Amino acid sequence: MCLFQYDDDPEPEERVPAGPLYVPVLPGRAEVVVRLFRTPLGARTAVGFTSAERLAATLGPGRPWIRLSESALRAMAGPVGASLLTVDPTLTAPAVTGTASGAGTTSVLRAPGSVARTV
Repeated sequence: MCLFQYDDDPEPEERVPAGPLYVPVLPGRAEVVVRLFRTPLGARTAVGFTSAERLAATLGPGRPWIRLSESALRAMAGPVGASLLTVDPTLTAPAVTGTASGAGTTSVLRAPGSVARTV
């Protein structure tokens, strides 16, 4: 166990509870359905944000969300194969839009001051 914690460590050595999270849900449904994502390597992950502002900065304004504890989110996502939990992801790519020449363009958004961690 490390006695010192460094700000530039890419991953924490010990799991720290994230606290209540803002969790994106799928819109337009009578029941609440947690929205799952994929990591860059293709693994399914549940995603939670530490503030509504970070959720809006990453996914766009007006996205529906609910508040869940880390343990509740893990309990909901685990049975459907999402064993990872990503807190405050910073990068997202919107859908590719076609142009007249057939080439697509994408842009990458980054929430200011955000740091992502997978716990």
